[in-house]
Amino acid sequence: MVILRVLFNRFLSVILDILPLLLVIFIFQTFVIQKPFPHLEQTIVGIVLVLIGLFLFIMGLESALFPLGEGIADQFAQKGNVFWLLLFGFTMGFSTTLAEPALTIIAGKAGQLAADSGSIQANDSTISDFVYGLRVTVAVSVGLATAIGVLRIIKGWPLIWFILSGYGLIVLATYFAPEQIIGIAYDSGGITTSTITVPLVTALGIGLAVAIKGRNPMSDGFGLIALASLTPILFVLLYGMVALEVS
Repeated sequence: MVILRVLFNRFLSVILDILPLLLVIFIFQTFVIQKPFPHLEQTIVGIVLVLIGLFLFIMGLESALFPLGEGIADQFAQKGNVFWLLLFGFTMGFSTTLAEPALTIIAGKAGQLAADSGSIQANDSTISDFVYGLRVTVAVSVGLATAIGVLRIIKGWPLIWFILSGYGLIVLATYFAPEQIIGIAYDSGGITTSTITVPLVTALGIGLAVAIKGRNPMSDGFGLIALASLTPILFVLLYGMVALEVS
């Protein structure tokens, strides 16, 4: 009974979280657009599936992904080997980002639009190479950001140093980058806030801050996602300078 009560409360919490969005859609569809919902049955089924999916996803985060990330970070911290810890941070950031569904979709769309605009050659091979290069560029940037963030936690360096210097480089790179890559670059920073990367990277940072003596989980454990959102912008801007033909 206790487990069922917990599951019910979690599912109710998911419903309450998504309820404002549903209300906004209902109000605008009914009172502003003033038309019936298209494919109402399919919409209802889709909403139910979204609720179930969010419920399962949150349960998976709390029961598996967060404990896994924190546990691995604690074990690496106890071993005291900085090299392996940095390598783990890089590979985890790289692999989780490369697996992001959002990155696959955005990179594919960017490749097609780049071909349509004449920025790259409009053939399957060139488009495929551009899309793959874009995905790898973002994944490498997040892996590097995760490794740097891990080193920052170990050394106790202030996060603001990295934020200010990082965005300074972004502004400079924006000035020289091709215009058609700028929007893609800035949007690519949001890819790291998607479903796979955030839980594991956040758990890694919190786990390290808890395991390392003298670190505060609140002030030191967070911030990895900020770095992971910053570096893709810079890297994609640089990638655009190399990969795109400026007309």
